[in-house]
Amino acid sequence: IPESAQTSKQKIKKKKNRDFGGEKIKGGPRGKFAPQQKPIFKPKPVQLRISVPDEITVGELASRMKTQAGEVIKKLMSMGVMASVNEVIDYDTAYLVADEFKIKVSKEVVVTIEEKLFKEDEDKAEDLIPRAPVVVVMGHVDHGKTSLLDAIRQTHVTSGEAGGITQHIGAYRVNIGDEKDKKEITFLDTPGHAAFTEMRARGANITDIAVLVVSADDGVMPQTVEAINHAKAADTPIIVAINKMDRTGADPEKVKQELTKYDLVPEEWGGDTICVPVSALKRTGIDQLLEMILLSAEMLELKANPSRSAKGVVIEAKLDKGRGPVGTVLVQNGTLREGDYIIAGTTVGRVRVMTNDKGDKVNEAGPSFPVEIMGLSEVPNAGDIFNVVADERMAKELVDQRKHKEKQEQFKAESKVSLDDLFDQIGAGVKTLNIIVKADVQGSAEAVTNNLQKLSNDEVKVNVIHSGAGAITESDVMLASASNAIIIGFNIRPDKQVSDLAERDNVDIHTYRIIYECITEVESAMKGMLAPTYKEVTIGHAEVRQTIHVPNVGTIAGCYILDGKVTRNANIRVLRDSVVIFEDKISSLKRFKDDVREVLQSFECGIGLEKFNDIKVGDVLEAFVLEEIKR
Repeated sequence: IPESAQTSKQKIKKKKNRDFGGEKIKGGPRGKFAPQQKPIFKPKPVQLRISVPDEITVGELASRMKTQAGEVIKKLMSMGVMASVNEVIDYDTAYLVADEFKIKVSKEVVVTIEEKLFKEDEDKAEDLIPRAPVVVVMGHVDHGKTSLLDAIRQTHVTSGEAGGITQHIGAYRVNIGDEKDKKEITFLDTPGHAAFTEMRARGANITDIAVLVVSADDGVMPQTVEAINHAKAADTPIIVAINKMDRTGADPEKVKQELTKYDLVPEEWGGDTICVPVSALKRTGIDQLLEMILLSAEMLELKANPSRSAKGVVIEAKLDKGRGPVGTVLVQNGTLREGDYIIAGTTVGRVRVMTNDKGDKVNEAGPSFPVEIMGLSEVPNAGDIFNVVADERMAKELVDQRKHKEKQEQFKAESKVSLDDLFDQIGAGVKTLNIIVKADVQGSAEAVTNNLQKLSNDEVKVNVIHSGAGAITESDVMLASASNAIIIGFNIRPDKQVSDLAERDNVDIHTYRIIYECITEVESAMKGMLAPTYKEVTIGHAEVRQTIHVPNVGTIAGCYILDGKVTRNANIRVLRDSVVIFEDKISSLKRFKDDVREVLQSFECGIGLEKFNDIKVGDVLEAFVLEEIKR
């Protein structure tokens, strides 16, 4: 065979000994000719990272951790937390659980619909311009609030304007000075300090200055004091207008002296309260009062940004037969324009028509500008905050959320409550006693309300949902029925129709003539609502001298009563060598074969316990009862 053919044969043989990867099969090359095997690289384990909100259910946490819910529950149990899949745990607990599974946790920032809709960015200093002060007039009835407002209106609002005020919208603007140096004041025509405080309770602190009207001949009266307290609670500066200076018995010095009792010291006496003598009837002192208001406003440095989306407060609202829901709003910041989409409480709508306090149509309203608007879906509540929003769909979603929340709060399924059975109304958590107060006069209603609210404590809250002067009406009974409330009448009695309705709806009405009696009775009823506290009273000891095992019953202890007595309803503490080994209740107490209610000292008896059967001869059974402590 030729040498070249042999060489080719050897090459083919070598090729057959290799696979396609070039690796040696049988008889392949060895040593340095063998192909090198590539090392296997294992990827590093990636630590799982999750975000958790302030509160999360165990099931949701397990899902985020990519772990079985059972494993999470086991881990919680090992940490001393008993929780089910649907149990809500806080962020700290979730963090500790995840850490046990070597999972990194970060705080989830939950952005609410409100935060998405309402941009609460701080205004830049260069965007702010001075705005008109918003003033409310308060004081005692018959001291001339309305007369003073009328005097201001007629002196300044109608000046230079044909027709004057054609429409009352609950607020109006006053122009002071000439065209070159024109300044404005917005007056709120609210019905007294009650409405003022209601708005503040809703978070709408809309007034910058309070004008307190005090009659020069009457001086400080009960409602004057209430008005002072309301203004102080709102941290609103007070200017005192001493009215009726035209009367013969006018004594402004006496008024100033009385005001000092309430920390309102006049400026001329070294204090900081501005007092202006006026006569609404004679139209004197009005200009000086307005000047003082503007001076105080300058000191407050009131500013707003007209370039941003409008925000403000609903002052009044009503349902007009011809125009539908109508609301008077006060713009606090930004500019409200015709066509803007607004949300106010549980109401949404597009501003279709805007009119000012003179009844003229306007296209826009800037800061401190009161306008009446149309185009809302329903009547809003006075005191609701309104915001202009860009996203209509999201605004409607927010309104649905608010309505659902309101409905949940209104229609909580509760049994009807009365003073007689408050003791039986004990439930879990903080208890609330809803009360409606009606009295012959407003002062009495507020006095009763204040005294009742002082009865609230950590466990029971007294919630006066409505108070007012006048007879108990059918609407009061309906409100009490819907709110699970008690009606308290002071110096008034319900008529037969109201009494029949109350009886039908299971509403409890109590009437009193003395405040002390009312407060004492409610306080006594409330004591029953407090969670009861008990003290332990040991009533006797029994020594076990024999044990008998009874099939299907358990162990019966043959006992001798050492001292006191043992009763059928007593609790038993099993003592062995003076050490408590179990606490139980008596399941049976017998003398011979008869069931007995109690066994006295020096007698023998048979005692069976509900759960404990490991009773030994020589054990001592200590009998005790729990007695409720009066609160």
